Amino acid sequence: MSTATQTQQHAQARIPVEDRGLVQQSLTVVWRNLLHIKRMPEMLLDVTIQPVMFVLLFAFVFGGSINAPGTGYREFLLPGIMAQTIVFSCFVVAVGLTNDLAKGIVDRFKSLPMSRASVLVGRSVSSLIHSSIGIVVMAVTGLLIGWRMREGVLNAALAFGLLLLFGFSMIWLGIWVGSMLQSVEAVQGAMFTIMFPLTFVANTFAPTQNMPPWLRVIAEWNPVSSLTQACRNLWGNGDPASAAAAFPLQHPEIASIVWSIILTIIFAPLAMAAFKRRSRD
Repeated sequence: MSTATQTQQHAQARIPVEDRGLVQQSLTVVWRNLLHIKRMPEMLLDVTIQPVMFVLLFAFVFGGSINAPGTGYREFLLPGIMAQTIVFSCFVVAVGLTNDLAKGIVDRFKSLPMSRASVLVGRSVSSLIHSSIGIVVMAVTGLLIGWRMREGVLNAALAFGLLLLFGFSMIWLGIWVGSMLQSVEAVQGAMFTIMFPLTFVANTFAPTQNMPPWLRVIAEWNPVSSLTQACRNLWGNGDPASAAAAFPLQHPEIASIVWSIILTIIFAPLAMAAFKRRSRD
């Protein structure tokens, strides 16, 4: 190889690669993840067909057996099932991140001039968009079967904002689990073990008043119960919590924000440390 050729190669190696910044890098990762949905529409089954099935199943099969306060079981149900869907956004991000790690996608990202944080931010945002599609589908389905938002546009928007805020905090749990476990099968087992008690031992599908006292305490301090009650209050679906209910149900909007902050403070550092450790292997 001639000296001139070597000099040219060294000069090319010193040419700085454009630094697009964290925001643009994250948006690129978001677009990459959304393209997967476009190319594999079956990935939307869990936020299109499944929410409709849940709404219709609970509304028409179980609804007649559950005595809900206020405006009836269908309006009682929708906030709970939306809260469950947004909580399951952590499941989506955990599975997606584990796939990327197992298939070497993250290793490919590491070879590019991009921040590792953009991988997490991009995956988080795309998972939140994915789950938001399910929220929209359920809202449309609910409107068709009689659910209504009765407290005005501002309160309705605030309720949807609380759902997104809580979903963002839960995504850090998904990133942590997805970075800790080695296979999609292990992630699915772990996430179902966590998510089902979290979303069912709550006021999502049935009032807490008829639960045994010890279980009622757990359900009323469950963060998902605060989120569900906040949405019911803001949408005018059902009565406010009784005077005997725990503090989070007496002030569910504030409690939902506080729970979201607490969960983010707990799981965000764990998630980032686990991802950094795993992607360094």
